[in-house]
Amino acid sequence: MRLDIVTPEKKAFSDEIDSVVVPGAEGEMGILKSHAPLVTTLQPGELRYMKNGVETSLAIGTGIVEISNDQVSVLTDMALGESEIDEDAVEKAIERAQKAMTEKDTLPEDHAAAIVLMQKSLAQLRIKRRRRGV
Repeated sequence: MRLDIVTPEKKAFSDEIDSVVVPGAEGEMGILKSHAPLVTTLQPGELRYMKNGVETSLAIGTGIVEISNDQVSVLTDMALGESEIDEDAVEKAIERAQKAMTEKDTLPEDHAAAIVLMQKSLAQLRIKRRRRGV
């Protein structure tokens, strides 16, 4: 089946794959060839795909996934592989998110944005640190 991952900046990935696991609104969702048609939202987290027995992980942000006719289309605001992640920048983003979530005068929409920033940042750290065993 074909997997296309698109962000506002670029087409992050496009190739034939064996399977993919996406972080859906209700938890992780595995997708294999001949999956039923579906459109659902994505949560920030880790997208994993298998191609020829090799698993690859990407940190993805919010978005949607559409499945139809052995085609999986992921539209997301972020898709980063391990080599694209700046660990220091991610740690600073986590600090900013933590500060925003603990401030008493934070508006509800700013608090929600801080939660999403935290989720995206933690997904990036998991992928970046996995290879080092941290």
